[in-house]
Amino acid sequence: MSDALKESNFSFQGQTDFYRGKVRDVYYFGDKMAVVASDRISAFDHILPRAIPYKGQVLNGVATHFLNASKEIVPNWLLNVPHPNVAIGQRCEPIKLEMVIRGYLAGHAWRTYKSGERILCGVNMPEGMKESDKFPEPIITPATKAEEGHDEDISAKDILAKNIVSEELWNQLTKYTYQLFELGTKMAAERGLILVDTKYEFGIKDGKIMLIDEIHTPDSSRYYILEGYEDRQKEGLRQQQLSKEFVREWLMENQFQGLEGQNMPEMPDSFRDIVTDRYIDLYQRITGLEFVKKEYANLESKIHESINNYFNPLPH
Repeated sequence: MSDALKESNFSFQGQTDFYRGKVRDVYYFGDKMAVVASDRISAFDHILPRAIPYKGQVLNGVATHFLNASKEIVPNWLLNVPHPNVAIGQRCEPIKLEMVIRGYLAGHAWRTYKSGERILCGVNMPEGMKESDKFPEPIITPATKAEEGHDEDISAKDILAKNIVSEELWNQLTKYTYQLFELGTKMAAERGLILVDTKYEFGIKDGKIMLIDEIHTPDSSRYYILEGYEDRQKEGLRQQQLSKEFVREWLMENQFQGLEGQNMPEMPDSFRDIVTDRYIDLYQRITGLEFVKKEYANLESKIHESINNYFNPLPH
């Protein structure tokens, strides 16, 4: 019995295609898809050798929570969740942009700022800020969605110049991004958290914009603990955060940032347990629901059965 779901390798009647992403295994059935959230974890665009127990269940649960909460803002791809690691949805034509939005100076934005740069993706960042300070207004810093390798920062001006999307579509994506971030910020505050930054991905289905992928999960977002935030800023202390950033920091401490010639460090059991605990903690904090661990015994067969029963139901 494995204690983490590294990958799935299924074959279904009616299956038309398959795609393995950094974290998800996607089974296509014509205009629909079954997405298996594995326990793989990636950082610096590399998949770490060890999977994190229960991470897939956490991501699927948090994403479902927010996709259901945001349907009034923008329609999304999700149709059904037949298993804690599985989401069934509509297949959309992805828009090759990540709509990254930042309410606070953290992560990549802070590393850029600390280097002396004051412009990120064509957006000016004010002088005199320190790490984790709140921006006067949230800023959108898009990235091109790469098939392989690193996603790259891009400005709105270049997006339009390269005709990645039309001006009309860009304006609508921007509007949705601000609205979703406002909702995520409000829901986080109700749970004693600050939504620091996040990313949204969109697709087109029958000529309409659809929200796709996951939203407001610890893989796509950064959260701070609201209590004590102001005091920590005044005292120049690091903020308490719930996100994948601490995994990136552990990798950097072990001389890995995904650069050529660097070797991926081996994750010890003790740190893997910490990562699991942090993911479960975020699930419970952000959703307000108790996390129920799905047994790993026969997990793959149960996942296979849940997908098969949806697409190939037995006749009554």
